[in-house]
Amino acid sequence: MPFDPAFSTSYFVAFLMGLISSLHCIGMCGSIIGTLTLSLSPEIRHKKSLLLPFVFNYNLGRITSYTIAGALAGIIQSIAVMHMSEINGHRLLQIFSAIIMASAGLYIAGWFPRFAYIEKIGVHFWKKIEPYGRKLIPVQNRNQAFLFGMVWGWLPCGLVYAALAVAATAGDVTKSALTMLAFGLGTLPAVMGVGIMTGILTRLSRMQRFKQAIGLFMIALALLAAMPWLNPMAFISNHANH
Repeated sequence: MPFDPAFSTSYFVAFLMGLISSLHCIGMCGSIIGTLTLSLSPEIRHKKSLLLPFVFNYNLGRITSYTIAGALAGIIQSIAVMHMSEINGHRLLQIFSAIIMASAGLYIAGWFPRFAYIEKIGVHFWKKIEPYGRKLIPVQNRNQAFLFGMVWGWLPCGLVYAALAVAATAGDVTKSALTMLAFGLGTLPAVMGVGIMTGILTRLSRMQRFKQAIGLFMIALALLAAMPWLNPMAFISNHANH
């Protein structure tokens, strides 16, 4: 069967990663939104029709930063494999991406807590930009909400870094950026839902069996990323080509 490397960088997989990782991280993201919401005036805070655009702008800014980070990952990838053949360079990145994804799955399931140490990669940069975020509080308009979201998007997070590892295998800067855009869109339903279904989502995110199921699903995605010829989508694609 022909080798099909597309699966590990498919936007659908990135979207699923965002969806399941945001359910795991709802506590942290929810507390951030809660803090920002409390900084708004009572008139906005107590009326969902006025509050929702602010929450949306927070998230739009965050996803914009993810997309920028994806483009940067694409640039780094192109430099890193410059002296390798295209197939070997891509395959090496693909395996590295799968290892990071599997580690993230083990972390979500509670079986590899040391994966959190990967977040130290971005701590130095976060310390540089975090003060700009603090200057935007209290948030007074939607533009400030968007800018705060952009700062928030650079918060060190091992699961975001796992998505960036996948984005780095996309093959070019545009696809890497779109992969992180898909990841960000995957996080949107859960994080936006915090203000509407806080209790349900929080209880769900604290259930150990639920975390383990999410972790196992992430590990399954990692295995398919490492061995894309086992992906059912590859069978469909090859069948269509014939």
